Amino acid sequence: MTPVTIIGAGLGGLVLARVLHVHGIPAIIYEAEPSAMARTQGGLLDIHAQDGQVALAAAGLTEEFRAIIHAGGEAARVLDRQGAVLLDLPDDGTGGRPEVLRGDLRRILVESLPAEAIRWGKKLAGVAALGEGRYELGFTDGSTVTTGFLVGADGAWSKVRPLLSSAVPEYVGTTFVETYLRDVDVRHPATAQAAGGGALFALAPGQGIFAHREPGGILHAYVALNRPAAWFAGIDFGDAAAATARVAAEFGGWAPALTALITDGEAPPVPRPLYALPTGHRWDRVPGVTLLGDAAHLAPPAGEGANLALLDGAELGQAIAANPGDIETALAVYEAAVFSRGAAAAADGHDMLALLLGERAPFALVDFFSGPVQN
Repeated sequence: MTPVTIIGAGLGGLVLARVLHVHGIPAIIYEAEPSAMARTQGGLLDIHAQDGQVALAAAGLTEEFRAIIHAGGEAARVLDRQGAVLLDLPDDGTGGRPEVLRGDLRRILVESLPAEAIRWGKKLAGVAALGEGRYELGFTDGSTVTTGFLVGADGAWSKVRPLLSSAVPEYVGTTFVETYLRDVDVRHPATAQAAGGGALFALAPGQGIFAHREPGGILHAYVALNRPAAWFAGIDFGDAAAATARVAAEFGGWAPALTALITDGEAPPVPRPLYALPTGHRWDRVPGVTLLGDAAHLAPPAGEGANLALLDGAELGQAIAANPGDIETALAVYEAAVFSRGAAAAADGHDMLALLLGERAPFALVDFFSGPVQN
């Protein structure tokens, strides 16, 4: 059959390539990064039993996945701004959402593919439709490729998406500022004690500090503020000290053990504005092209983004394998499922962001965790 061309070596694109490889179907990934180790890959991901783990099983990587689980990572703790512990949930091994480092997960996926399956250093500049389901890809190095089966796994600002949809991500009104503390038990014992052994949620209306304990004594934090994009644009994040001071000023009166996650960060603070596609984003069937992951259904983070990308990739690969001579049927089957779950996940993402930073924070999250067991 026509080889599958995948743009983006994120989790979804890699799982798609792996599932196709398992079924003997050729695929090539074009990735902008120069190598698999060109940059750090973010923090911990909770991989859910009902989607992410299903996808990794379809890829034949369950054993490799289990080998990289961060023991104890499912613990969670909710605090108020003074550092009072409102809820403390231990990791008893029954949660169904084991935590792994994104970099480790990406590594096992990359290693599961033939070396020639990924073309590194190939940043997509643009795509032209040639008609009859064929597309020409132009890369920033001047090279071009023509394909009859194109998958955009290229994230929030996908260059493949315009072939299918005019939708563009919009700022949701919240920005996370990323920081790190290292060797926390020795250098930052009060903060380490406040954070506990897993995830920390320190919340108030309109603002919060989220952190997760990673292997090696690291606390990886995201400082959340509901502010207009222009407010953040007025901060010079090139001046780390000034940016840190400006963000920290919004947390006056918070416990020092919590604000240390802002003020004592050992790397420059990095703003991560949150964007989303319209809830229920979908498109009409266009021959020979589709999307997966954030390219298809970008939403506020609620623990679902990576899991949905993994499941998208696995189910698309399975649909192709089940219809090897009929690309359009494979894509129609896949898209029917992805539209439905993408819409549900996007709605949940907006609801979760409102719950975390809304007027009842932090008590709304305590109620959420104390309710029926979350899947």
